[in-house]
Amino acid sequence: MVQIPNQQPPQRSVPTSADVARLAGVSRATVSYVLNNTSAVRISEPTRRRVHDAARELGYVPHAAARSLRAGHSRMVLMPTSEIPMGPLFSQFFNELQWALSRLDYTVVQYASLGLTGEDAARAWAELRPVAVLAPDASALGPRGVTVLKRSGAKAVFTLGPQQVEGAHALLMDGRRVGEAAALHFLARGRRRIGAIVPTEPGLEMFWEPRVAGLRETVGATGTAGATVTEIPLGYTEESAALLAARWRDLGVDAVFAYNDEYAMLLMRALQDEGIDVPGDTAVIGSDDLMLGRLLRPRLSTVRIELPSGPTLAELVDRVVRDPGAEPEVHDVLGADVVHRESS
Repeated sequence: MVQIPNQQPPQRSVPTSADVARLAGVSRATVSYVLNNTSAVRISEPTRRRVHDAARELGYVPHAAARSLRAGHSRMVLMPTSEIPMGPLFSQFFNELQWALSRLDYTVVQYASLGLTGEDAARAWAELRPVAVLAPDASALGPRGVTVLKRSGAKAVFTLGPQQVEGAHALLMDGRRVGEAAALHFLARGRRRIGAIVPTEPGLEMFWEPRVAGLRETVGATGTAGATVTEIPLGYTEESAALLAARWRDLGVDAVFAYNDEYAMLLMRALQDEGIDVPGDTAVIGSDDLMLGRLLRPRLSTVRIELPSGPTLAELVDRVVRDPGAEPEVHDVLGADVVHRESS
């Protein structure tokens, strides 16, 4: 009996830009201009459609590494991820930024640094040869890290947070404004003994400390007689909130500003279970303006944080990439205002 060997289906060759050019009836240069979104060469819209249609039909995808070699740099924007959960507000902000950068033909890569900081983190990021880096924690980068990134070819290094780093463009997010807005709201409504809920979970200090500092500084600056600020630790569990609510009357506060809406909602539910009236006995304000806070009863007052739009920031990144020799810029990008609802 003759054994017939298994017939393997013929492997299709990887499509090239030459294949796309033939199918679209244009030159390879035109294919390159269209698929690389080159703005220096004017290509008619019908031609662009033919090229994109041909690329889709053939399954052609440009080779990123080859494109980087031709251009002398990649189109990769590296966004190191924070080890601390950023919450819905900042997640939405980064998603919008990623979409806007992709519209400008950048590839966004999120990178988990796994505890690396400073120069070590910068070296790990530099191995990918990004054209731009948006670091969420300026204190973990440092001037030497900025130098490492620039020497590896990064044309733009940005930091996002309350601090600046020498040599990097700074997108300042000063959390003190959040606490300032809450303090002014309470004081205007006659509240004087203000509590500040601070998370016991480690790693959140970089977020809550500036907010509480803004609360304290504003209360002190107004010179309001009898006004005080008391830090009140709270773990993010129902048990922790219940234990705190049980001794709430002993704290003697008539208003409380929570680190964010989630901690505010956790505390408010526990206070109500303990028979403490909100806002009669204690006014409550959170921050971030989450949708869930509007569904509670009483509806949660909050500090709404305003961040730059994704397209605005993406255009800034693109401008700096195109002009890498410009002096580092500082942009104050965080705004804050109170949304007054029933809980305060």
